[in-house]
Amino acid sequence: MQTEQIIAFFVFAVVAAVTPGPSVVMVMVAGARAGIVGGLKCLAGVVVGMALMMGAANLGLGGLVQTLPGLLVLLRGAGAVFLLWLAWTVASAPPLGDLGASPPVGFWPAVAFQWINPKSWIVCISAASTYGMAIGGEPALRATTMAAVFSLAAAPSCAVWLVFGTLLRQWLTDARRSRIFNVAMGSALALSVVLVIG
Repeated sequence: MQTEQIIAFFVFAVVAAVTPGPSVVMVMVAGARAGIVGGLKCLAGVVVGMALMMGAANLGLGGLVQTLPGLLVLLRGAGAVFLLWLAWTVASAPPLGDLGASPPVGFWPAVAFQWINPKSWIVCISAASTYGMAIGGEPALRATTMAAVFSLAAAPSCAVWLVFGTLLRQWLTDARRSRIFNVAMGSALALSVVLVIG
C-alpha cells in the first residue's frame, strides 16, 4: 500500500464527512436534542455505518451497484423517500423544551441510515473507484484499510457538528427559536436530497 494514496484518501474522507449532508444534519440535531454524551450514539452510528459501507464498496459492492442501473435508481428512490420523511420528522419535532421532545437518532438507526443515504453511496463508490484502485493490495486488506482510515477521518469531522449542535442547546430552550431551528434543519435535510439526487 502506498502512503501517499492513503493520505490523499484521508483528506478526501475528512472533506466528505465534514461537508453538509443528511448525516451531519442528523448528528447536529442529535447534539442539539441530547448534548454531546446523548448524541454520541448517533455519531458512532454514522461513522460505523459509513465505514462498513466503505469496506463493502471496496469488496465489490460499489462496482455491482454501478453495473446495475436499476438498483442504483431503487436505492436513490428509497433513500430520497426516507430522507424526506426524516426531514419532515425533524421539521415538525416539538420544541426542545417541551416534555416528550423526540430523542435523537440512536446507534443502529444511524448505521442503517447510511445504507439509504444517497450521499453515502456517492462517497463510497467514488472512493472505491478512485482511491481503492490506487491503494491496491488484497481486496480484504484494502477494504479494511479504507474503512479504518475513513473512520479516523469521519469521527472528528462529524464530532464538529455534534459539538455545534450542543452549543445551540441553550439558545434552543426558547420555543420559538427551537421551532425555527427544527424547520431550518428539516429544510436543509430536504434540500440535501434535491442536491444529491438531482
